Amino acid sequence: MTSESSTVAPVFLRRDGLLPDVTLNRTREVPGLTRSTTVFGQECWLVSRAEDVRTVLGDAGLFTTGDSVPIFRSDDPDRFDLPGAMLFMDPPDHTVLRRMLTPHFTTRAIEALRPRITELVDQHLKTMAEQGPGADLVASYSWAIPSQVICELLGIPVQDRATFQEFIDTGFDFSISEDERAAANAALNQYVSGRAEQAFRAPGEDLLGALVREHGDELSLKTLTAIAATLIQAGHETTADMIASSVLALLTHPEQLALLRDQPELIPGAVEELLRYLAIVQISPPRRATRDTVVGGQAIARGDLLLVSLPAANHDPALVPDPERLDITRPRPSHLAFGHGIHRCVGAPLARLELEIALPAVLERFPGLQLAVSVEDLQYKAGAVVHGVRSLPVAW
Repeated sequence: MTSESSTVAPVFLRRDGLLPDVTLNRTREVPGLTRSTTVFGQECWLVSRAEDVRTVLGDAGLFTTGDSVPIFRSDDPDRFDLPGAMLFMDPPDHTVLRRMLTPHFTTRAIEALRPRITELVDQHLKTMAEQGPGADLVASYSWAIPSQVICELLGIPVQDRATFQEFIDTGFDFSISEDERAAANAALNQYVSGRAEQAFRAPGEDLLGALVREHGDELSLKTLTAIAATLIQAGHETTADMIASSVLALLTHPEQLALLRDQPELIPGAVEELLRYLAIVQISPPRRATRDTVVGGQAIARGDLLLVSLPAANHDPALVPDPERLDITRPRPSHLAFGHGIHRCVGAPLARLELEIALPAVLERFPGLQLAVSVEDLQYKAGAVVHGVRSLPVAW
């Protein structure tokens, strides 16, 4: 497999195909922590061992996100210009938003979406079959399903998904200029603010409308915009990449694919192992130390920035034995794919449900599913915060 490493890309964004690059994995072996530079050009400590990642992400008082990155703001103080602004909030602001959202993302609440997600999966598989016998799994399936789910959840017109997808892709592509990213972030902010304003004017039956009805006295335009931006950004990009990358991982590990076909009851555990193995979210927002401390034997001064690598942590031999091996029968690991601590992904139950429905469905619908190109010809989203393949040509 062709390496995705680049001497230009920072070490925490380097990949070898689906997996973390060897140079990233080696940072776990360095005593203390490794010096690096954030995607915003700030000097930082790179945290790559699982225990150290849990330490940093698990203590929001000692390691803050609130002032850790340059945030583009408009002249309107009631708007965020950075998508996913909730990820850069500290308590008590973050606590308020999290409290509003959590009841809507419990496993029980998300389970109510199973019939609709199943219906969407069946619709897209039927369309693929009719237009086949080949397709780009990214465009026809993995991107289409979670994007439609999040649109329906938030009351966003489905026809708008290509628009905000372009904003998100550009805003988090750190291979392009800062000005280009800033323009995309501002455009996404404007779009999301418009949806939030509409929810205030006429609350619908969607999630934004429910939040206005339940917490109207507590919500400002800024907080509802932050919620919507976070969910749009994280609610489909990550799951779309996980679906496609998971199919690719199974196709390139035929023994695991055969096992999953023969024992569909392995699906929940397989999803957890794929989340660990692929670790598509490369980094969490940087943390700034609020006082002098020590992490992984490294002295950290007050004000220092720390950047955690989720793929390196998920491939730490201290977390699971033989971490480079994909094993869907592995006892469920306590992986870090969804982060850790107060910023752990609130949408994890939704992502799990979509994966548990979408993966077995495509394998069952197309028993002869195979790559239509060689693995070496696949192109990856090099330099992106969320890793994945740009397209996945398949045949059956």
